Amino acid sequence: MQSPRKLPPLPMTEEEREQLTEIAQSRTAGFDRVRRARSLLAYSGGEALASIERTVGISYGALSKCIKKALTGGVAMALADKPRSGRRRTIDEAARAWVVSLACTKPKELGYAAELWTFSALAQHIRTHCQEVGHGALQRISKGTVCKIVHAHALKPHKVSYYLEQRDPEFERKMAEVLLVYKEVELLKAGADLPEAPHVTLSCDEKPGIQAIATTAPDLPPVPGCYASLARDYEYKRHGTVSLLAGLDLHSGHVFAVVRDRHRSREFIELLTAIHAHYPAHWVIRLLLDNHSAHLSKETQAWLAAHPNRFELVFTPTPGSWLNIVETLFSKMTRSFLRGLRVASKAELVARIEQWIGEINTNPIVLRWTFQPDAAQ
Repeated sequence: MQSPRKLPPLPMTEEEREQLTEIAQSRTAGFDRVRRARSLLAYSGGEALASIERTVGISYGALSKCIKKALTGGVAMALADKPRSGRRRTIDEAARAWVVSLACTKPKELGYAAELWTFSALAQHIRTHCQEVGHGALQRISKGTVCKIVHAHALKPHKVSYYLEQRDPEFERKMAEVLLVYKEVELLKAGADLPEAPHVTLSCDEKPGIQAIATTAPDLPPVPGCYASLARDYEYKRHGTVSLLAGLDLHSGHVFAVVRDRHRSREFIELLTAIHAHYPAHWVIRLLLDNHSAHLSKETQAWLAAHPNRFELVFTPTPGSWLNIVETLFSKMTRSFLRGLRVASKAELVARIEQWIGEINTNPIVLRWTFQPDAAQ
C-alpha cells in the first residue's frame, strides 16, 4: 500500500510541463536532470512518493529535496544544482602564469631537440623544473591540468599557423601594377580601344616537383554491387619528378607549356621562344612573372636583349606569387588531373601532361581576375 503524500501539491504551468516532458524523454540530457524531470512530472500528476521512488529509481531524500526546491523556487531551480565552491586551488596565479610562459617558449630554446611542445613533454618539463623557480605545487601536475591551463588562454603550442610577411618595401606599388594589368586586360576584352601598339598579356610561372608515380599492381575498375570506386594497391614506385613551365594567355586562355626535368634559365628561354614564335612580330608581349632566379638570370636577360622591344616584364612583389593568375591553372591541374595519376615512367608523365595541356587548348577557358585594388587597402 502506498504511503500518503506528506508534501503539498505541485502546481505547474503548461509550458513547464512541456519543458519537463522534453527533458524526461531526452537521450542527451544529464542523468540527474532527466531523473528529476521524471520525478516532478510524476509528482505533479498525483503519483505517490513511494511509487516515484520505485519507477524513477531515486532515493526518498533526493526526491523530497527536488520537490521542495520546486515548491519554493520553481521547476528550473529543482532541475539544476547550486554552484559548488569545489576544492580549493592549489596552483596559484603565479604558477599558472609560469606554465603559460613555458607554453609560449619553443622547447629548443630550453635545450630540447623538439621544435614544438607536446602536452606530455610540457608537463614533464614543469614537474622537473618547478622547484627551481619556486612553484612546488606543480610537482605532481598532470598533462590534463596543463591542457586546461594552456587552453584557458586560447593557446595551442603543439600547432603551427602560418602568416605572410611582406618583405618587399614596394609591395603595394607592385601589387597595384599587377592588378592594373588585369584591369587593362578586362577593358580589352570589353572592346575598349587603348591607344598603344598591339600587345598580349601572359601569366607565367613554374610548377616544379610533379611526381612520376607508378603502381605495383594493376588497378581494378569499379564493379556494380562490388567495388564502388577504382581499387588500387597501396604500394607504389617513384620514377622521379618533372617541372612544368607554363604561360597562360589572359585574352584567349591558350596555354604554352614546357615540361622538363629541371626549371633553369635554359628551360625558361625555351618557353619564351615558343611564345615569341606564336605571336605576330610587331606585337608587344607582356609577361607577369614572379622573382624566380630563372626570370632574372644573365642568360634570360641576354636572350631578351637579343629581341628588343618584344617583351615587357611585370614582376609580382615578394612574396606575392598568389597575384599571378596562372597559379589558378596549376591549382586546377593538381585537383583534377594530377590527383590519383599513375604512370609507368617519367616519359609517360611528360606525355600525359602535354596531352592535358593540348586538351585545354582545344577548349580554352579565359580566367578572370576579380580581386580589385581597393580590396587590398
